[in-house]
Amino acid sequence: MAETTPAAGEGTAGDEPYPMGPEEIRVRLGVSRQWAYTLIGRKDFPDPWRELAMGAVWRSTDVERYAVERAKRLAKGEGEDE
Repeated sequence: MAETTPAAGEGTAGDEPYPMGPEEIRVRLGVSRQWAYTLIGRKDFPDPWRELAMGAVWRSTDVERYAVERAKRLAKGEGEDE
């Protein structure tokens, strides 16, 4: 039976990592498409896991770690610079 990739936001921290493209990252972070691409281009965003013909993909575990750290920064009122 073929494995399926979990939908954005599904799974737990202990699950096996799966690839996430910009759209899945956008949904997970709850941001606009434009802001997702801005965040992906920042120095503090994880490096892509693989470069495919369709574009870069990231490990879900790396994106989740980034999302947690980002939420902590935003909760402290640190905001986000472009």
